[in-house]
Amino acid sequence: QVQLVESGGGLVQPGGSLRLSCAASGGVFIIYTMGWYRQAPGRQRELVARIDNGGSTNYADSVKDRFTISRDNAKNTVILQMSSLRPEDTAVYYCNADVLHTALNRAGYWGQGTQVTVSS
Repeated sequence: QVQLVESGGGLVQPGGSLRLSCAASGGVFIIYTMGWYRQAPGRQRELVARIDNGGSTNYADSVKDRFTISRDNAKNTVILQMSSLRPEDTAVYYCNADVLHTALNRAGYWGQGTQVTVSS
C-alpha cells in the first residue's frame, strides 16, 4: 500500500519561511504528478502547487513568486519551500501523488496533512 508521509509544518510569523516535505513509499513503481493542496477552516481544499515527473510545475496565483515546489525522483520525495508567508496561508497542507504501483495499479494518494499556521 502506498503511503505519503509529510513533515515540516508548524507555527511561523508573517514574512517567515517553512519547508514541507513528503515522501512516498510502499510499492511505488512510477510517480507521475506530485503536489501540495491546502484546506483552511470552512473552505474547500485547493491546489497550491504541483510538479510532474518531467519537472513542469503549476502554482496557484496566490503563492506564485513565494512558494517553490521541487522533487527528488530517486527518493520519491516532493518539497514545498514557502517564503514570505501570510496569515491567509494558514491551513492544513496535504501532499498528493499520482502513483503507478508495482502491481500496475494507478491511483491518487493523499498524505495525512500537516498544519501550517502563520501568526504573530
